Amino acid sequence: MRDLLLAGIMAWLVVRALIHPWIGIMAWTWVSIMNPHKLSWTLELLPIAAIVGGATLIGLFISKDRRQFFVTPETAVLIAFTLWMCVTLPFSIFVDASMPMWNRVMKINFMILVSMMVLYSKKHIMTFVWVVTGSLAFYGVKGGAFTILTGGNHKVWGPEGTFIEGNNEVALALVMIIPLLRFIQLTSTSVWLRRGMTVSMVLCAAAALGSHSRGALLAIGAMGLVLWLRTDRKFVMAVMLAVVTLVLVPFMPDEWFSRMGTIKSYDSDASAMGRINAWYMAWNLASKNLFGGGYFMWTGPVFVIYAPVTDDVHAAHSIYFQVLGEHGFVGLFLFMTMWLLVWLKAGRLRSVAKGNPQTQWVSDLGSMCQVSLVGYAVGGAFLSLAYYDLPYNVLIMVVLAARWYDQKAWQDEKPPAVVAEIPGARQSA
Repeated sequence: MRDLLLAGIMAWLVVRALIHPWIGIMAWTWVSIMNPHKLSWTLELLPIAAIVGGATLIGLFISKDRRQFFVTPETAVLIAFTLWMCVTLPFSIFVDASMPMWNRVMKINFMILVSMMVLYSKKHIMTFVWVVTGSLAFYGVKGGAFTILTGGNHKVWGPEGTFIEGNNEVALALVMIIPLLRFIQLTSTSVWLRRGMTVSMVLCAAAALGSHSRGALLAIGAMGLVLWLRTDRKFVMAVMLAVVTLVLVPFMPDEWFSRMGTIKSYDSDASAMGRINAWYMAWNLASKNLFGGGYFMWTGPVFVIYAPVTDDVHAAHSIYFQVLGEHGFVGLFLFMTMWLLVWLKAGRLRSVAKGNPQTQWVSDLGSMCQVSLVGYAVGGAFLSLAYYDLPYNVLIMVVLAARWYDQKAWQDEKPPAVVAEIPGARQSA
């Protein structure tokens, strides 16, 4: 029954993507972030992402929907970063082994650019936020309930065969969507939906803690600090954060406290020291290779040449050293510049759109995207998630919201009926 239901939904989305490519983008995002076909016995054998993406691209040519390609500083750097990864590929230490990841990254980045071509209205942006957030909140709510019911004695893991399959990776993804859940809460007029968002945020935090990820704990702490600094009701926010902490932490077992304690004593933790060894290796390699080592460089032969401890082989465990090792200092510069520009644009939205009832949602989105990026910047310092879809989806939200605001779209957009079907998507006047 579940397989038939999913198959029916997928078939409907493919047909709709041919007619309205923006629906295809929502379907692609849902498939790439949540991987619903992985929950099926039969659909997981099919190239669902390729089918949905293909239908969306066909829809670009045969549909009459509005489409507009535009370039912003953020998208220009994204394109430059993507092209640089194409330049570095032939210089990879292991070219053939690097090809699968290169193909995967190119598909993701291409669909990001397509998304910004076909999405433009408030309805599109709000729906996109809901799809991204809901896709991961599914695992957060389920994982949070599992953590509470089991007393945190078992780790929370992500969907198999995805970027966030590991416990550390899924924890960071769940941490990053907490601010987006807060955005939905801020824009909702339904009391029950706002309460539901509160429950979802708490459960996502519980799932992140239940992953036993030290990076996730640091990311949550950093985001909580940013939220506290920004609110005018600092005492109330401090009490709320303290209550959530007192509710969740006592559920965790002694093993969890022991692992979190190694944050202070990292020099005596083998895993932490292995990561630092990998970081030194990436630095040494990039210092001697302009183009880096390619995607498949975290292997024994490379560590023998460039690592201080030659037999301690680890993955990058850092978005920064991952890009540095794989694409050199040029790649790292482009990567860092891109996210700095997104951060600055989100900050501008938070400031200029504030106070106007028609644009307040843009201010809220900019603010919460900044908080989400703080989680990515801090948690990502300890995880290899440089190419994961979610932060690039945040980039899409910021760029599209900025275009909507700069074009004063609220003066021209008619409140679409479908928005009323999406809780929290308040219509423009």
